[in-house]
Amino acid sequence: MSEVPYKRGYLHGKSRGQETKINCDFCSKQVPRWKTFPVMRGFSINDPLLKKTMDRRMISSFQRKMYACPSCARHRGIIKPGRSRITRVHENPYQ
Repeated sequence: MSEVPYKRGYLHGKSRGQETKINCDFCSKQVPRWKTFPVMRGFSINDPLLKKTMDRRMISSFQRKMYACPSCARHRGIIKPGRSRITRVHENPYQ
């Protein structure tokens, strides 16, 4: 048997059978993990007096990893819908 001239990329998890599903943090829809888009969300403390009283190690723990389904990621601008390569190249000819 001859082999194909290219190697196919398998984007799913290594486990066999049903893959792990997680809930979207924005709409709580169940989506396979490989379809989600991870987003780091958090907040920062702007008050200088409060920053001095808090431990520096605790300040970085305010970030949280959230997962967005494809529809929420498009709606919130986390990702942009794909375009063909030709339209991207010919969009601005002076670059």
